[in-house]
Amino acid sequence: MSRLNLVVVFGGRSAEHDVSCVTAAHVLRAVDRDRYDVTAIGIDRDGSWHLAEGAMAALEGGPDQLPERLEPDGLPVSSAPVLMAAASTGTTVVLPLLHGPMGEDGTIQGLLELLDLPYVGSGVLASAVCMDKAMAKDVLARHGIPQPRHTTVTVGSSTRSHLEAAARDLEYPLFVKPANMGSSIGVSKVRDIDEFAAAVDRAFSYDEVVVVEEAIEGREIEVAVLGNHDPRASVPGEIVPGNEFYDYDDKYVTDGAALLVPAPLDNGAVADVQQLALSIFRLLRCSGLARIDFFFEENGRGFLCNEVNTMPGFTPISMYPKLWEASGVDYSNLIDRLVELALERHARRRHNTAR
Repeated sequence: MSRLNLVVVFGGRSAEHDVSCVTAAHVLRAVDRDRYDVTAIGIDRDGSWHLAEGAMAALEGGPDQLPERLEPDGLPVSSAPVLMAAASTGTTVVLPLLHGPMGEDGTIQGLLELLDLPYVGSGVLASAVCMDKAMAKDVLARHGIPQPRHTTVTVGSSTRSHLEAAARDLEYPLFVKPANMGSSIGVSKVRDIDEFAAAVDRAFSYDEVVVVEEAIEGREIEVAVLGNHDPRASVPGEIVPGNEFYDYDDKYVTDGAALLVPAPLDNGAVADVQQLALSIFRLLRCSGLARIDFFFEENGRGFLCNEVNTMPGFTPISMYPKLWEASGVDYSNLIDRLVELALERHARRRHNTAR
């Protein structure tokens, strides 16, 4: 692959802003500078775009000069012009390291489609559907994918009687989560109607649609998927939460969870969960990468799909790169492969839309 421009976009307006800034630092540290010219663009919490000159200057001094997290500040720029300017000197791929709404949900993907720029990850449709847990569950249910029992609550339908009916159907304890959010932000485990009502109100501070699902007594298994039309599944990994469930602190603050890679599963279970992950990836029309999370009821319903993440974290304790490292693809080569997949997808879409 000849030398090309890699535009890394990070930060963003969502509650997962900090996760993105940490992810971007570690991705830049791993980028092969002999292969890529790097442009870093930060989006601050107010949605303003900046040329992250500090990050690029640090990168010029070598990977060790980069901080643990990038700051989305620097020269103010406009989104479309700065992306087109970065792409003006040769083949360019955009790596949108944005988690959550206003980034992982199809918004920046739509901008990049309009600008005709290749980018890493899923397209507009898959990004939007996977970001909305309620919608993704509906699609997977239509295709018979096993999942925990669940329902949705929307603004205007969250009366106490409605919540009581949902609790009778699903039975306590329950998990309450915003439909459009990741990193376990806004997620609560509830055991009675008062906790349920408070958790729904909290989730509504992040989204207008809330998913309510049964609590599963089972193991937490994750599979990383890489590819476009012919995707590969990594070895599965297992998370043993340090807290009552795998929450934000467990993922990004305390490092309290144990990550077992590969997961201690027999060969039959490994094959089953890998095949299920690939089926889900294709059903939701994902591209490039995704991490697919499951619960495993060993003596019950088997593997149940929890959710699909189209831009999983790349922090040092993140599962996605760990799973691929255990599957024979190291961090730097993983970035190279994602870039190749972005170019492949873009070329195919150009061919399909050409007139």
